[in-house]
Amino acid sequence: MRLDKTSTKITTIDLVKEAIPSAFRKLFKVFRLLQNPTMSVVFFVSTLLTCFLAYEVWSGAPTAGFHAILLLALWMTSLFANFAEAIAEGRGKAQAASLKSLQLETGAKRLSDQSKKENFESVLASELEAGDTVIVKRGEVIPCDGEVLEGVALVDESAVTGESAPVVREAGGDVSAVTGGTTVISDWIVVRVTARSGEGFLQRMIQLVEGARRRKTPNEQALHIVLTGFTLVFLIVVATFNPLYQSSSRFLGHTLFLDPFIAISLLVCLIPTTIGGLLPAIGIAGMDRMIRHNVLAVDPKAVEAAGDVDTLLLDKTGTITLGNRQAVEFFSAPGIEPEEVAEAALISSLSDETPEGKSIVKLAREQYNCSKTYDSSKWVFTPFTAKTRMSGVECDLGSFHKGAPDAIEKMVRASSANMPPVIKEQVEAISRKGGTPLLVTKGNVVLGTIFLKDIVKPGLKERFALLRKMGIRTVMITGDNQLTAVAIAAEAGVDECFGQVTPEDKLRIIQSYQEKGHLVAMTGDGSNDAPALAKADVAMAMNSGTQAAREAANLIDLDSDPTKLIEAVGIGKQLLMTRGALTTFSIANDVAKYFVLIPVVFLPICPEISIINIMGLHSSESACLSCVLFNALIILALVPLALRGVRFESVDANKMFCRNLGMWGTCGLLIPFVGIKLIDLFISMFL
Repeated sequence: MRLDKTSTKITTIDLVKEAIPSAFRKLFKVFRLLQNPTMSVVFFVSTLLTCFLAYEVWSGAPTAGFHAILLLALWMTSLFANFAEAIAEGRGKAQAASLKSLQLETGAKRLSDQSKKENFESVLASELEAGDTVIVKRGEVIPCDGEVLEGVALVDESAVTGESAPVVREAGGDVSAVTGGTTVISDWIVVRVTARSGEGFLQRMIQLVEGARRRKTPNEQALHIVLTGFTLVFLIVVATFNPLYQSSSRFLGHTLFLDPFIAISLLVCLIPTTIGGLLPAIGIAGMDRMIRHNVLAVDPKAVEAAGDVDTLLLDKTGTITLGNRQAVEFFSAPGIEPEEVAEAALISSLSDETPEGKSIVKLAREQYNCSKTYDSSKWVFTPFTAKTRMSGVECDLGSFHKGAPDAIEKMVRASSANMPPVIKEQVEAISRKGGTPLLVTKGNVVLGTIFLKDIVKPGLKERFALLRKMGIRTVMITGDNQLTAVAIAAEAGVDECFGQVTPEDKLRIIQSYQEKGHLVAMTGDGSNDAPALAKADVAMAMNSGTQAAREAANLIDLDSDPTKLIEAVGIGKQLLMTRGALTTFSIANDVAKYFVLIPVVFLPICPEISIINIMGLHSSESACLSCVLFNALIILALVPLALRGVRFESVDANKMFCRNLGMWGTCGLLIPFVGIKLIDLFISMFL
């Protein structure tokens, strides 16, 4: 799913227009307010003061005007916090709007007998049940999520993934899953429905990007407990101020009462309202950043868990390497020219449509000048099979074979010939380098060796180095032999590798790391990956993978790019850093507010406290109003940062923590002094 960038900017007029009324509506959602204890206190004390102000206006109290302005500033604190959450939710709803257009009711051709494809029943997609079988032909929309049972087709998934190139979907293997709302653009497929219309992958995407079912993560819950503790402590402290005020004022010869509006203002300014107001927006924005990277968080907790991951399990093929081995060199036997080996390799590969076969032809033509054309119309090709582990061709030029060393050696010995020792040395040397050796023969004579190499993706070694600086360990798992695994791991720069890994081994490896206290992330796309995905703390499945893999994962990459897991980890860490930075900023804010409000509250009963009145504000009324206004406006000012996230760099976690603590703590300490003073100067112009 790709949206136009303008649809997700927080400055768009439509988004702001929708967020403003939503902020007011949230004031009356009491249950939602109770989920945020800090802001619920602000709401309830503001409501209480509203009732008190109504009485003052009715009785004609001279302080009603000042109290009305102060109460308005207190209400702004709640409104701006709601506005931050509404903006974050609005971005998700803007993304979901494009998906909802795919939910138009579509027709389906339900089969009662899979073998009789022309005997179908036309029904609506909403009438289909899990287990039903449908046939989808060229130009038709796949009605529901399902698994391909028969046929091969090109499917346009651009409505979901944003990628214009169609993908192949066929029965069996790891590309059998199809998504409702996508379109078949060639041939036909028979699909078994796995989820009813309205309950499938697309509907789940809509619900998640709208943020309607976002749950608190463990770290967020812990932070809520801390904020609740702060709020409760200050609530008790402020509640004791009036008795303290009365008893202390008696020594001055008369009894004074603390203005309840000033007491409540002190409470609202001292409790952590900044982070309390921005916390929901930070969490929703984290999911939004995942969506903009085309990663769907099936479980919102996975976004934050990705930030805590310290071990990445990465498959070799398609993740660390390009996925297809490439021919890089030909080695010849004694007395044989390399050009002769190249020509034999080319002849044996002309009918080989695999990427490896095509790379052999390309290498022979480009680097060994094998430009001769051949009439292969009368040639007899022998395809590669898992049993023979070789392929061949019979032609007027002779008999050529290409295959695995042990298979070729067996064929040569069967004809009473011997394998040259040099060839065995070449095979061992290629294996030590992490490559795959193939032998080429003409008749029963071994001409030489083809070096097939796994190509490590460009720039991946540098990315792994950055992850290492962040304290994240990379582990490569592959079904190749350990010798090949070690060679590729060294070239890619991963920290550890495991070769000849089975699905059971993956599960065991994950469990062993978790028992050592590590948080593990991995990617997968096949049904055999499902157990390991379910076990991993963060599991990313490919959208092109099987239904079992997608259901076991808590993140789904719509682009089916296995390396996207590295980006997901970065987004998770940015979410944690943003929350930590704004929490530090919020708590540091309180220090400046002490120097503003404490003198205002206690100066009438303790003149000596004027020594901490270092800001020299215009009056007690302007000081109180300036502090409350700043407390509300800073929430609004930090909304873009909460949605965008603080700048993330791949450096050591301790260095990043210390730097952010110093920077955001210092900013949180200094900005309120400047901001409150400027607001006071502005207010004093009207007093």
